[in-house]
Amino acid sequence: FTRFALGAWWDNFTGNSIPKQQKRAHQLIKILTKLGPAYIKIGQALSTRPDVVPPAYLAELTTLQDKIPSFPNEVAFRFIEEELGARPEEIYADMSPEPIAAASLGQVYKARLKTGEEVAVKVQRPGLNRRISLDIYIMRLLAGFVQDNVKQVRSNLRAIIDELAERIFEETNYNQEGRNADKFRGFYGYMEEIYIPKIYWEYTGNRVLTMEWIEGTKLTDIEAVQAKGIDATHLIEIGVECSLRQLLEHGFFHADPHPGNLLAMENGKLAYLDFGMMSRIKPYQRYGLIEAVVHLVNRDFESLSEDYVKLDFLTRETDLKPIVPALANVFGNALGASVAELNFKSITDQMSAMMYEFPFTVPAYYALIIRSMVTLEGIAIGVDPEFKVLSKAYPYIAKRLLTDPAPELRASLKDLLFKEEGFRWHRLENLLNNATDSRDYDFDGLVDQALDYLYSDRGTFIRDRLAEELVNAIDSLGRRAIFNISTAFRQRVGLAVQESPIEYRQDSYTMTHLKNIVGILQQTPGFDPTRLVSIIAKIITKPETQIIGQQVAEGLAQKMAVRLIRALLVEPQQQTLNTLTAAR
Repeated sequence: FTRFALGAWWDNFTGNSIPKQQKRAHQLIKILTKLGPAYIKIGQALSTRPDVVPPAYLAELTTLQDKIPSFPNEVAFRFIEEELGARPEEIYADMSPEPIAAASLGQVYKARLKTGEEVAVKVQRPGLNRRISLDIYIMRLLAGFVQDNVKQVRSNLRAIIDELAERIFEETNYNQEGRNADKFRGFYGYMEEIYIPKIYWEYTGNRVLTMEWIEGTKLTDIEAVQAKGIDATHLIEIGVECSLRQLLEHGFFHADPHPGNLLAMENGKLAYLDFGMMSRIKPYQRYGLIEAVVHLVNRDFESLSEDYVKLDFLTRETDLKPIVPALANVFGNALGASVAELNFKSITDQMSAMMYEFPFTVPAYYALIIRSMVTLEGIAIGVDPEFKVLSKAYPYIAKRLLTDPAPELRASLKDLLFKEEGFRWHRLENLLNNATDSRDYDFDGLVDQALDYLYSDRGTFIRDRLAEELVNAIDSLGRRAIFNISTAFRQRVGLAVQESPIEYRQDSYTMTHLKNIVGILQQTPGFDPTRLVSIIAKIITKPETQIIGQQVAEGLAQKMAVRLIRALLVEPQQQTLNTLTAAR
């Protein structure tokens, strides 16, 4: 490790080119693998820390594998007896003679209980906690030395090591892993095509975990999955939806969805395994992520930079002025592409370079989100090279924006749909179009949520803008009707026909969007035309509706008054001036 550090220092002193960094990164992978479990886990975690690791190292660290040789069966069986109070043969009817899988923290046997159920028995490596504790202590000393002596390092390396150590120790507690599995099932087990294995608590301890055996196939084994008549792409879509629910609904998510932890079952369900590495996102962080998406869509990079402060990427003392154009540079090209063309990894790669350049600190929860989503997209691309995680995620986000009553998301929806000059009808049309693709989209729920918000105190702004839109629409229809009658009369008597004013054509775009929106709603699952009668009756009886009616009447009267004054005073005066100018 010292030789590697000296080599990296020399590279930096003599000119640190990308090829040199890639060579050193490859050396680092070999060193971490030899040093053992804690170093492997730290290396894997650093692969999602662009604020700490240069971009050239990130790609290499993602290849770090968690596979090391198994330890003797005698040791594993002794652990089972110590943890469960009985020899393996007294607990299990039979057990595989050798482990079927081994990783840095433990190994797994296939067994059958006395009651007949097939189970997976996970046994921890001997001396693991003592070895990891020593490794973490050494790494913390190294982190402190680098923190104090390398000026380029901006992040708090000691805090990062402490954070990662907490994750590793949590992963070595198999009782905690069992609790994680039960909690995960409680949150997401209701999804029909998701399966979470049962934990057998009477045969589980801190160093031994007994869980239901899942017979399944890795999603990346496409031929085997297809041979069973299972649509692997559909299961990936289910996985994306489940991941979004983990991130944005309950904030409790599986942070290690690698190919071995996602299996296609015989019945077509997607099974999740290994609940050692989980993470949690607080409500303000969940809503903050959606708000950031809205600001990204609006190309409001100044607000996006402020979102990074709220989400703990930047301190409140950070000067955001140079960061705003950097965000525009990173996301500008991405926003030029359609959602279907966006690639999650390519965007995160560009962000990584920016975060290394500016004083960003990647929060632990976000680092695990990146790891989770990039891994999921990697599996998806292996199944279907054209698959785009962001494209499949957008319908769910659209549905959340339209139906979630949370004040934070109501504000985000307002920012998305309204701008100074009016209502963005095309965005509402796009949201509805995408939301209807969400698997649990509910028309009645959408209508109820929309009306509740519209008539609440928080909906005052929307009601005022709605009144303005109604004034403009009714006024436009009236003027357009008069223009059409005038045009028809001129055609009949042989007079020249005037060209349609541009504002009429713009107004017709609004009417086109309204027709499109009505068409989308009519095709929505659960749409019932007879339900509209009760909805309209409910709307009419609201006092706020009467206020909107008064605002519309006043707005139309004002427009007519302005038009009348212009016709009587301004236009004749303008004609007189034009005549005098022509005479001169």
